[in-house]
Amino acid sequence: MAEDNKIGTYEFVAEPFHVDFTGRLTMGVLGNHLLNCAGFHADERGFGIATLNENHYTWVLSRLAIELDDMPRAYQKFSVQTWVENVYRLFTDRNFAILDAEGNPIGYARSVWAMISMETRKPADLLTLHGGGITGYVCDKECPIDRPGRIKVGEGETVGEHQVRYSDIDLNGHVNSIKYIEHILDLFPMEMFRERSVRRFEMAYVAESYYGDRLTFCREQKSGNEYDIEVKKNGTEVVVRSKVIFN
Repeated sequence: MAEDNKIGTYEFVAEPFHVDFTGRLTMGVLGNHLLNCAGFHADERGFGIATLNENHYTWVLSRLAIELDDMPRAYQKFSVQTWVENVYRLFTDRNFAILDAEGNPIGYARSVWAMISMETRKPADLLTLHGGGITGYVCDKECPIDRPGRIKVGEGETVGEHQVRYSDIDLNGHVNSIKYIEHILDLFPMEMFRERSVRRFEMAYVAESYYGDRLTFCREQKSGNEYDIEVKKNGTEVVVRSKVIFN
């Protein structure tokens, strides 16, 4: 298969209700676009969620890293490209490029996904999916950002709490992965975003949380611009770790 046919390209407009007070697209909306593009790309190639659900399987996001030079402004057109970089037995690496209206890259993202049984919540063997057909979409297109790294919060301080509500829950019955991004960025004051922008954002999803759980956010400042965040549910179990690096 030609490399171009392995890459999906999807066009968007930065709607005014999708931008923040600086006029730039929010990280949460960009994250939603990335995940939607992953779904579009997989569905068009026969391994989307609708097809998997018929056999009681679904995709879950394990890691996400987004690195940006710029962010689309209100009303600006932009596009997202996505492709599969690697397929292993239990995980697959999917990459993204964010392009401006002229097709120039303004950011990239890397993600790691697992397929799990909806009944047992155990990982499935990706190499048996459609007889290993997913491997035929592996593409060697460059993604010039670092892979998601290991995040460990040491002497952090508790900087926020949130009780999981209706609007946090997705169709799988647990907290939407993008909601964690929004809650984590809400830990920082408005002035931070007035003076700086997020250059790199990483998420490592460890466990699921559900309606009624109380999330506790612990933050450790690693340097002047870099912060590590750990999210626990009900005071004990880690559900998410994140790294935020500002310009």
